[in-house]
Amino acid sequence: MTTRRRIAPSLRILTAALALGLAGTAVAGVSYRLDRPSAAPGDTVTIEAVYFNEGNARATWEAPPELVLQWRSQDGQIVRSLAKLQGGKANYSVPVNNFARMSWSAVVPATARGLQAIAIEGQPAMMALDATGRDSGTVASTPAPGPVVDARTGQPVPPAVVAAAGASPEGGPAPDTVAVSTYQQSAFDHFRSAISEYKPVYFDIGTRGQTTARFQISAKYRLFSPSGNRPATWGENFYLGYTQTSLWDLQSDSMPFIDTTFNPSLFWLSDNMWQSENQAWRLGMNTGVEHNSNGKAGDDSRSVNNAYIQPQFNYRFDGGSTLTFAPKVKAYFGVASENSDYADYAGRVDWNLRWAQDNGAVVSAMYRQGDQRRRTTQLDFAWPLQRTWLNMNGYLHLQYFNGYGETLLGYNQRNESQFRIGSVSYTHLTLPTNREV
Repeated sequence: MTTRRRIAPSLRILTAALALGLAGTAVAGVSYRLDRPSAAPGDTVTIEAVYFNEGNARATWEAPPELVLQWRSQDGQIVRSLAKLQGGKANYSVPVNNFARMSWSAVVPATARGLQAIAIEGQPAMMALDATGRDSGTVASTPAPGPVVDARTGQPVPPAVVAAAGASPEGGPAPDTVAVSTYQQSAFDHFRSAISEYKPVYFDIGTRGQTTARFQISAKYRLFSPSGNRPATWGENFYLGYTQTSLWDLQSDSMPFIDTTFNPSLFWLSDNMWQSENQAWRLGMNTGVEHNSNGKAGDDSRSVNNAYIQPQFNYRFDGGSTLTFAPKVKAYFGVASENSDYADYAGRVDWNLRWAQDNGAVVSAMYRQGDQRRRTTQLDFAWPLQRTWLNMNGYLHLQYFNGYGETLLGYNQRNESQFRIGSVSYTHLTLPTNREV
């Protein structure tokens, strides 16, 4: 009875302290946590820190080379020790809405026993570690003897109710035992997590000449996903992509589709191949092969293939926006006889420029030029609907198109200036932001 009374307060303290430690304590944009809940005296543990810039300008963070730790035990013993910075870099220039990460190594004091409250001198941060030791068994690895009780009354819950919840009425396993039997993702879970948005998904309506809707759906599938939280290897950056763009006649009686372009692709994609020292510049790359066809037969059949390379040059402004220049250079092959002169109208380079504000406006422009000054221009403007009175997901979308190739069927027909309005999803724009620098 005495032992149970002694352990119960310890468990309550451990639960509260571990919750604080694992969640991290945010102070001026910095949060600290331990890499594990328990360790034996003499073991080396890691203290991880994340600095997040929530301001409106670029911030500088200098990670101290050493932290002074205070180890406080339940019996009042206090031990001070040092934690050493890992790695050589200690200074970070952090853009708005980005974060930097650093770690320190610390040795658990040889005299530490039981639950330890760990404070960092100069920082209002508190963590917890169970340092009971391997031989005697840690508090975190101690089973939970006794029945399940009602939290309000303290009375035992009927065994049938406990059994129905999938637990033993006599006692519960230790946390580290439970951790061994973690949830395993099914094959469908792996498949679902590998699917993400590729190109913008939008639906726009315009009324010039006739009422039409232009809409696009797009997704990509990652062939090999990296395990854990490690960065992807070169071979894990291959994707299958599919994009479908349609022009829909909303004015005619039967509302027929004017044309639809089916665009499957296989490509290699990395959003961050290189970063500058000050984290302002970032280089990405998208390269692969793609097929475009309208799925029709006879004289209306259109089909073209191309291999492309598309570098992505990104510049991060201190105010919390990103400018991206992404020219797409194409080499055509397997061009159908019905559209053998496709390159004369579409050109061989798509010049793409985009400015995206964090949780704000997105402005993009595409320009291409074929032979004999056959120019095509597309301008897009988007504004998050959550920042309007509608408070909806997605973006308000305005699109301007002028030139050739609004449809694959009419690749050689010039379209006069057309304005459309609708909605667009820009979830793919979250990839470059909120990243570790």
